[in-house]
Amino acid sequence: MFEPRRSVLRGVFAAALMIGTGALSGASCSGDQGDAGPAGPAGPGGTAGSQGPTGPQGPGGTAGPGGDPAAALPTTTPIKHVVIIFSENVSFDHYFATYPVAANLPGETPFRAASGTPVANTLTTPLDVDHGFAPLAGVDLMTQNPNFTNTANGADAANPFRLTPAQASTADQGHNYKPEQQASNGGSMDLFPLFTGVAGPPPGAPAPGKKLVMGFYDGNTVTALWNYAQHFAMSDNSWTTQFGPSTPGAINLISGQTNGMIMPNRDFSLFSATHAMADGRGGWTMIGDTDPLNDVCSVSADQNLMAGKNIGDLLNAANVTWGSFMGGFDLNVTNPNGTSGCGRLTNPTQAPFAFNSVDYIPHHAWFQYYASTANPLHARPSSVDRIGYSKTADNKAEPANHNYDMHDFFEALDAGNLPAVSFVKAQAYQDGHAGYSNPIDEQAYMINVINALQDSKFWASTAVIIAYDDSDGWYDHQAPPIVNPSSLAAIGSPAGATDTIDQLNAAGVCASSAQQQGRTAPTTALPGATVNMPVLGRCGYGTRMPLLVVSPFAKKNFVDHTLTDQTSVLRFLEDNWLNKQRIQPGASFDTIANPIDNMFSFPPAAAAASFEPRTLYLDPASGAPLR
Repeated sequence: MFEPRRSVLRGVFAAALMIGTGALSGASCSGDQGDAGPAGPAGPGGTAGSQGPTGPQGPGGTAGPGGDPAAALPTTTPIKHVVIIFSENVSFDHYFATYPVAANLPGETPFRAASGTPVANTLTTPLDVDHGFAPLAGVDLMTQNPNFTNTANGADAANPFRLTPAQASTADQGHNYKPEQQASNGGSMDLFPLFTGVAGPPPGAPAPGKKLVMGFYDGNTVTALWNYAQHFAMSDNSWTTQFGPSTPGAINLISGQTNGMIMPNRDFSLFSATHAMADGRGGWTMIGDTDPLNDVCSVSADQNLMAGKNIGDLLNAANVTWGSFMGGFDLNVTNPNGTSGCGRLTNPTQAPFAFNSVDYIPHHAWFQYYASTANPLHARPSSVDRIGYSKTADNKAEPANHNYDMHDFFEALDAGNLPAVSFVKAQAYQDGHAGYSNPIDEQAYMINVINALQDSKFWASTAVIIAYDDSDGWYDHQAPPIVNPSSLAAIGSPAGATDTIDQLNAAGVCASSAQQQGRTAPTTALPGATVNMPVLGRCGYGTRMPLLVVSPFAKKNFVDHTLTDQTSVLRFLEDNWLNKQRIQPGASFDTIANPIDNMFSFPPAAAAASFEPRTLYLDPASGAPLR
């Protein structure tokens, strides 16, 4: 049977935290049975009094020693814990362009694939998504790439090129809703230097100017992700739900609905055109990075909340424990460099970086955009035992309201209290976002999380899902299948409506580009959050991104071709715990998303007792296997 391995040092978290007034008490109740009552008074003649009565049962839901309340929750699979690592700003080809073949140059962390590794849809092995993912003959994306042959890119026209581990720190590329559509150019995927490219660092050859957008890493840099793909399951056909940057990706992950912006800090007509788009029905759709209104750390000129429900609301209604864990969220922490509060800051380890960032970035904070699941003052949980719960031990509203710091995740894990569902986000310097983060710091964070989970008693019933919020504008060769159009025609051309933003096919049109496997292109947009009519601004799928499942139940060395998106992760949570309930039936993207089920293989019930959970421990410094 499985025996947990001694934990690998989570050094970056231990070193970064000097906890001040935010310390938590460890245990407040036993969970299953209350404490025994006190002994009775001494009887006559000095004999011991009788045993006092048994105390009342402790509050339900907290994990006593060796317990796991989440294990008792009904699920459709053997998975009782899902941990979603939501990283930043990577296209699939940016990390997997040559998978599973790495250059293995001297001095680099080596990577060599197992024999029989399945073929993925990459730059070196492009596959035909319309004909069973068969190899595409006569297509040379490495030396005759359409971004090189299209003269509209001018002096920035370029073929893809390899970035080395020494070039882990790069400039942030352009990744707004409109430019991403323009770069895709109706599905030709040939205008990335022109519309999303940004000059380095790194400077000079092979990427002077905006050619940088064509750069990619291989298994000598993103070693951990390639190793996880070898031992677990990866998708080569997973997408952002819609075009655009981080915040729409975060909102889609938890609700599948970016329409319904409400409560602006100033009139929506004054918001940046890259942040909010008039939906043609009198409302607004989020297409960019606003900050959540009322969050004490919000600084953007454009701030708002969102209407409707999110997965946190549904999990609360079903009494399923969950938490959002974000690096930098605890404002009581002082970093070793003296920064604290909303200004806590950690520099990346890979120089030279373009700029740095505070640890907590409000526009990445999924649940802060909904009044029902927000913790705007960053209040601390009442105890480690109550992390994941809506109520304190004495049945009062839990002050943290499911929003915690990343250090709380590790402390809860060590205390034996892992929520059923955990959304985790690194401190900014480790989230993978080009400019202030990098793939080497990013993989160290992922490894620390996954190694710790493998060391825990929960691993045998856990699935880690590694997903991304957007592509950062990095080049990817696969054309997006548009499952939800955005144009005046797609919403019925209501009087007074205009669309100056969508640009995939033509001015004001984001519609069919390349459908997959015989699917019919939709002609009508999905309804909005507050009106049961089609709305503008949710065009997608947008850009292809990595998606991996690391779990004892993940298929080994498997590449899944199922068409999925960010809300496919949301759908898995709904299917596993919520009897296939959806956020907004007929309107949210989870109602049309395909499942990620094909990435799993569950043992038959008869074999459950002898099931041996598969593990892979990696070195946080290199991404290489430790054994």
